[in-house]
This record gives sequence, C-alpha cells and structure tokens, in this order.
Amino acid sequence: MNKLLSTLEVAKILRISRVAVFKKIKSGEIKAEKVGRNYVVSKDEVLKALGLTIGEKSKTKIDDIVKRGVKEYGDVFKKLGKE
Repeated sequence: MNKLLSTLEVAKILRISRVAVFKKIKSGEIKAEKVGRNYVVSKDEVLKALGLTIGEKSKTKIDDIVKRGVKEYGDVFKKLGKE
C-alpha cells in the first residue's frame, strides 16, 4: 500500500514551506490528489522530489537518450573502450 502524506508532512520532509509545496503541486513538479479541501501526496512522489527515485517518464527519457547516443556514437564508444 502506498502511504499518503499531508502537505504539512511533505513540507517537513522536504524542509520547505507549505506554500512551496502547494506551488510544486500546482506546477506539476509534485503529483498530488485532492481529498476534500486538502491535498495528499504519495510517499513515492516525495522520494522523487528528494531525488531518491526516478519515475517511469524519466526512465523512458534516459533510455531514449542512451539509445540515441549509442546509435550516433557507437563506433566512438567501442574505440574508447579499447583504450
């Protein structure tokens, strides 16, 4: 089960103000769900905000960049590996 945290708990963990948490939610930097008048944030989202994990979107982006690099510079990588 994914633990949900209040914006106050997120603010304490990230060591920022509650207003800053709301700004990050509004900008999409932190994904949150609205429950009544309040927002809740999953523990996974807090870990992403701390830079301790990366999401699927970021993993896909990294994979695409690596594939493009190998395609464009594969021969150079092989030569460098032999040195």
